[in-house]
Amino acid sequence: MESAFQRIYERYHQDIFQFLYYMVKNREQAEDLVQEVYIRVLKSYEKFEGRSSEKTWLFSIARHVAIDWFRKQKTLRQRIIEKFDWERQQFEDETPLPEEIALQNEDVQLMYRSLDTCTVDQRAVIILRYLQELSISETAEALGWTESKVKTTQHRALKQLQKEMNDSRVEKEGFSHEKV
Repeated sequence: MESAFQRIYERYHQDIFQFLYYMVKNREQAEDLVQEVYIRVLKSYEKFEGRSSEKTWLFSIARHVAIDWFRKQKTLRQRIIEKFDWERQQFEDETPLPEEIALQNEDVQLMYRSLDTCTVDQRAVIILRYLQELSISETAEALGWTESKVKTTQHRALKQLQKEMNDSRVEKEGFSHEKV
């Protein structure tokens, strides 16, 4: 098992980290979640039957870890929100983007920020399809969905991203949607 685990770690660590980073938008949190993925891998590797590729199996675990984290955050936010001082702080994490993102052109940065307007499922599909370059069938396998659901979610996510990016450009350029 140790050599299999080492091989998995060396081969997929960066992909898993990147997936989780784009999901939670926080480097330290993504690192913690990667550790949780590996804990789950260690606990369940013997049960892995090889019906899917290791990569899609790992992304499936990573997605579940991210969803669990989002659920915990939602519960925590519900408890904190009543006591939050809106005048002195902002609720969202203002962690700077990684160096790689900061160096990207404006459209890539805009698309990265626009991912926040997508649902968790839409974000997962965009990350797996376009950043991890998985096929539709591999994405479906990783998410435990049908290919049809992946295609529909991808279509809706791209539509949402396009709308958000257009709205941001219009806002930046000082135009309005209203007809004169």
